[in-house]
Amino acid sequence: MALTAKKLYYPLIVPQPALSYFPISLYSTGHPLYQDVFYTVPRAGHLVGGPDHHIAREHFPGHELILCLRGRGYVKLGGDMHSVTPGCFAWINCHQAHEHGAVAEDPWEVLWVRIEGPRLEQISRILAVDTKPVLQGLAMEEGRAIFEEIFQWMQAADAPKLHAAVAKLIALAFSARQNDTAQAAISAPLQRAVEKIRLFYFEPLTVAGLAAHAGMSKSHFARQFKNSFGTGPIDWLRRERMEQAKRRLGDTSDPVQRIAELVGYRDRFFFSKDFKKLTGQTPREFRQAARFSSTPS
Repeated sequence: MALTAKKLYYPLIVPQPALSYFPISLYSTGHPLYQDVFYTVPRAGHLVGGPDHHIAREHFPGHELILCLRGRGYVKLGGDMHSVTPGCFAWINCHQAHEHGAVAEDPWEVLWVRIEGPRLEQISRILAVDTKPVLQGLAMEEGRAIFEEIFQWMQAADAPKLHAAVAKLIALAFSARQNDTAQAAISAPLQRAVEKIRLFYFEPLTVAGLAAHAGMSKSHFARQFKNSFGTGPIDWLRRERMEQAKRRLGDTSDPVQRIAELVGYRDRFFFSKDFKKLTGQTPREFRQAARFSSTPS
């Protein structure tokens, strides 16, 4: 018999609490066979925030996606504070130091998920969430419906349908970002530079060389790149190298030194330091976790 999960409803008007509480709080342990190919959702829920709601972490697994239903909240990244109001969609890359919480005078009520899965680092970079974590112009009712669907398939333990629902939420984030006038258009010269990074990440690329490839001065290129992608070209290059390294660590038995060389690092120790800074794990720890997750239970 097919399992039909109970439909959930989220009231827009709820009593304002003195302390935060969760009308819905869901946990999920993804099947190891699915973790490398599907989006998974370890945690999700519906939070009615009180003045006490505040979370601060140096780093944490996954990405948190938050839809503000009412009230006000904030996201703090790299010392910059970003306001979250009703209808806003916040995307937090938890691998970097971050804070978020309710504005005490008018605490937010939110739906949220923490997602993990393939290519999320690249997706978050394209959306420029490391510097612009709050997306405007979201279709509120469509967003609520997708969160409801995610909660439904978490309860049903249906990994493929959960993956599809998360993909719809990511697509909605892209749509909101495209409608955000603060998001600069990506010019053809910048696209050429990004393509060079993706194809030749293992080479000793420099800002000057990438600027020349894009046909810009070094300073103008660096400024336009940061405005369009929310990060500098060298940081983009580092993250691209890490994604390639993660793939090799999971799919091959190559020594760490060899993988470091293949993705453009001459010094294994500098590679390992960079890898841990960006992923929260050493290369060895990442490889062990990847092998464990691919072992049938």
